[in-house]
Amino acid sequence: MEQTGRRVAIVAGLRTPFARSNGILAKMSALDLGVAVVSELLARTEVPRDEVDLLVFGQVIPSLTAPNIAREVALSTALPRSVDAYSVSRACATSIQAMTDVADQIALGHADVGIAGGAESLSNIPFSVSPRLADALVRASKAKDLPTRLRSFADVSLKDLIPVAPSLKERTTGLTMGESAEKMARENGIGRESQDRFALRSHQRAAKAWDEGRYDDEVMNLPVPPSYENVARVDDFIRRETSLDKMATLPPVFDRVYGTITAANSSGLTDGASALLLMSEEKARALGYEPLGYIRAYAYAAVDPKEQMLIGPAYAAPKALDRAGLKLSDMDVVDIHEAFAAVVLSILQAWDSRRFAQERLGRDEPVGVVDEDRLNVNGGSIALGHPFAATGGRMVLSTLNELRRRGGQFGLVTLCAAGGLAAAVVLERA
Repeated sequence: MEQTGRRVAIVAGLRTPFARSNGILAKMSALDLGVAVVSELLARTEVPRDEVDLLVFGQVIPSLTAPNIAREVALSTALPRSVDAYSVSRACATSIQAMTDVADQIALGHADVGIAGGAESLSNIPFSVSPRLADALVRASKAKDLPTRLRSFADVSLKDLIPVAPSLKERTTGLTMGESAEKMARENGIGRESQDRFALRSHQRAAKAWDEGRYDDEVMNLPVPPSYENVARVDDFIRRETSLDKMATLPPVFDRVYGTITAANSSGLTDGASALLLMSEEKARALGYEPLGYIRAYAYAAVDPKEQMLIGPAYAAPKALDRAGLKLSDMDVVDIHEAFAAVVLSILQAWDSRRFAQERLGRDEPVGVVDEDRLNVNGGSIALGHPFAATGGRMVLSTLNELRRRGGQFGLVTLCAAGGLAAAVVLERA
């Protein structure tokens, strides 16, 4: 970023409440959620619409009716029709990809103002039909009379009528995300109790953050269709009354006999959206905005999914820190995506390991240790939920606001993602 001579500022951000799938936001599609959060962000910031050059938005599970969600969001808000808009997907790091795409265009001088974000509705997952039924439907659509149409379905069985859900397994490994996390927990010696303790910490910190008003300015009130009388106001996945004893009663989900990963120490399926407003430093100053902070550096990484699929942040974060000219010990706030407690604990273990540093990163010394009071300070995805494409934007906004509250200077945000992918961003407070 600094090599271009243009600093990229994050001027503002916003998100919807994150709600349990099939809950209060179930009647809203990912597009609905994206339109709502971008519209509210535009209204709150009062950014001149003709100043916006670009909108990059993402969705992990794409809609069959609106596959280019970014363009549909742009056309459904008060933005001019001339605003360029395109969609991205990097699994759970999708909104980070959207943000860095906008940042790159600003840093290169191709844009001055851009919006980045992501939305996910896990209440509205698209289903497809079986290949045999699909072939029959195509034949029927070409038929010229009713008897021919009916004969098109002669080979279709009852089994062929069953809807086909999106695959939950990695194509290269045959494992679900949870099974991959279970593999990591086993190989890294991450026990059930330590996972439950970390999960409890997440719920307690998220509840405290809401009680102390830390999320008030970050989360919009969202009227819900069809009547719009119900309003989603808070993240409803937080388990305020949970305890280690209650968590201990839950059975393992992915390995029923020897497993350690349960519903309690995993992130939850939720609906939600987030958006960030980015500008060049010069444009922000010219328009009278005080930035929340700047993107100091970022990096992506990829690992072999057949090894430890979700360990990617252990590689991406050191790369981003190197590009920023900083160390882990310089970070005042660190936010690691809580896909599973076992994943966060595995990443922390790797950063503290000399062997990992030498054998995997080619470094003499470990990356470092993160102090307890700097890590996921306001809870994380285990407590807040995880609408895939929206989580990165939430983490960036929360980290910048926490830096301001603490008077800190640097923050690190890092996420694992399906396919062995990962993202890391170093943020600098204005």
